[in-house]
Amino acid sequence: MKLEGKSVLITGAASGIGRAASLLFADEGAKLTLLDIDGEVENTAKQARERGADAVSLKADVSKSGDWEKAVKLAVGKYRRLDVLYNDAGIGMYRPFLETTEEDWDRVLDIDLKSVYLGCRSVIPEMLKQGGGVIVNTASEIGISGARNYAAYCAAKGGVVQITRALALEFGDKNIRVNCLCPGVTLTPMLELGISRAQDPAARRRYLEEEVPLKRIGKPEEIANGALFLASDDSSFMNGATLVIDGGATA
Repeated sequence: MKLEGKSVLITGAASGIGRAASLLFADEGAKLTLLDIDGEVENTAKQARERGADAVSLKADVSKSGDWEKAVKLAVGKYRRLDVLYNDAGIGMYRPFLETTEEDWDRVLDIDLKSVYLGCRSVIPEMLKQGGGVIVNTASEIGISGARNYAAYCAAKGGVVQITRALALEFGDKNIRVNCLCPGVTLTPMLELGISRAQDPAARRRYLEEEVPLKRIGKPEEIANGALFLASDDSSFMNGATLVIDGGATA
């Protein structure tokens, strides 16, 4: 198995891509520390244990440094090391720029970008002690291409792409690889909620499908497969890369 015996910390593990990755990583032999602000994260840990994996969960706010300290202490205390960090937690924000308040902006940047900074800052010292590790960050296709009415989200996800590159350069010679995923439109609970709030949900779904060259919305499991690739030795010569999984939307 690709992650046999590896200690892996995953954020945003209660639902969507984070949950799909947690279960896939469990099947691949990982020892899991799962984080989410949603208490349902324990259900993901339970499902991982039912698959034979060793898994613990922590309800945590990834925009708070104190919660990161607790998470790393939990992972290292239980598994004695921390081999992989998968920063997947995030929120969306579809809003015209002039209607985006300072509070909106701060919330998106805190959860989508500051959390990546805090997670990497908390985990890298442990990876340096043990002689290496892997970090995977979730950005977005519109962290590369941009999108109307998504200014805060684009800024945050563009920042994730760039912090990934910066850390890859800074820590590559320490045997720490840092890469990021750029998913396209993916059928997560966050997306489903957005569709349900549209004036015409069926039309909104059709629009999203038509915007993708493959003419469909991606599945969380498809993005999780990319995360597994970047977390495993299959990507051993990738560092500072952006892996785009968007059905061709940015092509």
